Amino acid sequence: MISLPRCSGILLHPTSLHGSYGIGDLGAGAYRFVDWLADHGQKIWQVLPLGPTSYGDSPYQTLSAFAGNSNLISLDRLVDDGLLTGGDLADTPPFPAGAVDYGWIGPFHNQKLASAGHNFSRREDPSLRREFECFVDENRFWLEDYALFAALKRQHRLRPWVEWEGDLRRRDQSALAYAAVNLAEQVNAERFRQWLFNRQWTALKAYANGKGIRLFGDLPIFVAHDSADVWAHQGEYFLDAAGNPTAVAGVPPDYFSPTGQRWGNPLYRWDVMRANGYRWWMQRIRALLSLVDYIRIDHFRGFEAYWEIPADEATAVKGRWVAGPGAAFFEAIHAALGELPIIAEDLGVITSGVEKLRDDFGFPGMKVLQFAWSDPANPFLPHNHPVNCIIYTGTHDNNTARGWWENEVEPGTLAFVNDYLGHEVQDIVWAMARAGMRSAGRVFIMPMQDVLRLGATARMNTPGKPAGNWTWRMPADALRHQGKDTLLHITRLFQRHPDQQAEA
Repeated sequence: MISLPRCSGILLHPTSLHGSYGIGDLGAGAYRFVDWLADHGQKIWQVLPLGPTSYGDSPYQTLSAFAGNSNLISLDRLVDDGLLTGGDLADTPPFPAGAVDYGWIGPFHNQKLASAGHNFSRREDPSLRREFECFVDENRFWLEDYALFAALKRQHRLRPWVEWEGDLRRRDQSALAYAAVNLAEQVNAERFRQWLFNRQWTALKAYANGKGIRLFGDLPIFVAHDSADVWAHQGEYFLDAAGNPTAVAGVPPDYFSPTGQRWGNPLYRWDVMRANGYRWWMQRIRALLSLVDYIRIDHFRGFEAYWEIPADEATAVKGRWVAGPGAAFFEAIHAALGELPIIAEDLGVITSGVEKLRDDFGFPGMKVLQFAWSDPANPFLPHNHPVNCIIYTGTHDNNTARGWWENEVEPGTLAFVNDYLGHEVQDIVWAMARAGMRSAGRVFIMPMQDVLRLGATARMNTPGKPAGNWTWRMPADALRHQGKDTLLHITRLFQRHPDQQAEA
């Protein structure tokens, strides 16, 4: 069972923080948010995957399962470190305040990080140099592949690795050695960026932990095909001779989608991974646990069984269920890493086998209140929650609570909500928050958009929508919004405040 007291927290990806450079970062805005969490009785900060995004900007389709998103590096903190000057940032354009424009911020941040790297190479600072070299040495198991992958990808104008020359695509050792020498400066620049990200994130985590805040990270079960992970470990995926997937991940047709969802991620060769002791997975989980305190596994049900779709199928209709690695996988991870601080994202088509796998290892599941309002037996309703669960008003894939209420709720659902809560709902956001806080479930989390009572335009992601996702940012005055007072009040009312745990 997850080792947390009765508590609550906020879901907010760092890209959504307020700041001056077009995207939230790990600078002053992040520290102010940690202070805000602590001041208002919250114990959890939940984030989305932290990796470098690519086409579509999704943090669930990153270029690496290990690397950090260099756009999150605080430029102001680089000034504090002497790696940039105030003059270097004088040409900052008027980025939009309420949304991330990824096409605009990328070139700007790349330019500033290149300047910081140039300044670092010229600077005589033995302490910083040793810190950088230590980071590179400790992370060679993923960093060297990623740094070369990123440098090659830039050289190939961001084209997928399957479109590179055959010897690079196949990872011919002489070709890789030649590329490493030819692109040495670019490879080292990628190492430098990853060091900066790790340095700033580690400092932020230490500050948060010192304030009693625990970080919930996110680990998608599958990785992007166009990633350093697949390129470097091709034998561990179902790929053809050209490196293209022969089968891909997704979910079958259901009530919400008559053709299912074809995600396109390559599928693991679990037999190969089992034979090498799940080495890549061990490294992946250990690396993430150095950055966060708890891990939410996205699409947990895939470890019990996953939907396999032939790669030449345009939809997810013609797929089949295939057994995943099951308990043996978690037993191996537990034997190597000890007690696992894992949260199981157990949404969607959940079978008794998935529930058994979750419960046998004591992993808490998720209860999303937007899914609750059908009948008294609905497992998402608060009176049906087990103690060992994490309750949400909604997730990053849901509409905001207000947007859901105003745009998606049917008359019958509205009547059931009113009946269940015992009154005609005037403010659905705080009515749902009170219901979640009241639950016996150990942890309650609400997206920051709900604290701010924002509508559908503040939604973080709409599954299946090809563009316009992952862009929302907090307004400049968000941390002064009156929702903070209501949040603190109900946190105390339902005994989730850290002070009440200490008293207990």
